[in-house]
Amino acid sequence: MSNIYFNESVILLNVEAKSKEEVLEKMGQNLVDLDLVKESFIPAIIKREEEYATGLPTSGVAVAIPHTDVEHVHRKTVSIGVLDRAVEFGVMGDDKETIPVQIVFLLAMDEAHSQLSLLQQLMTVFQNEEVLLSILEEKNKSSIRGLLEEKLDFGALEGEK
Repeated sequence: MSNIYFNESVILLNVEAKSKEEVLEKMGQNLVDLDLVKESFIPAIIKREEEYATGLPTSGVAVAIPHTDVEHVHRKTVSIGVLDRAVEFGVMGDDKETIPVQIVFLLAMDEAHSQLSLLQQLMTVFQNEEVLLSILEEKNKSSIRGLLEEKLDFGALEGEK
């Protein structure tokens, strides 16, 4: 399978949106435009978010980790969206509660095992309030990229040949 695609083109700053659906459409369209995912990715990610909320009440800054099935993905990537203002996402595991999310980690994985591996790695990032605040306050995409490349082992996500 493919190497992970991660550079400044998948990091979106000051994303303006009034709803989680609008966030997912904007971030998803960027991935479609980069030919990393299929057109079907956007409706699939929105539908999955309705069924399985991905908001996490992390320390300092709430995040969401939307993802969907591998058949909608051309090449694995992680897109980071820093929102200009918080948008309500459902809380993972509690469909009645919402949380104001400011950072979205949109996952597009082409293999189920790499999605699980990435989620496990992201959980360590989410437990570090300092890292999340750095991402939220950073205005330079290259700095965010460097920070995440330092914290995440993208090599561990590479598929078997």
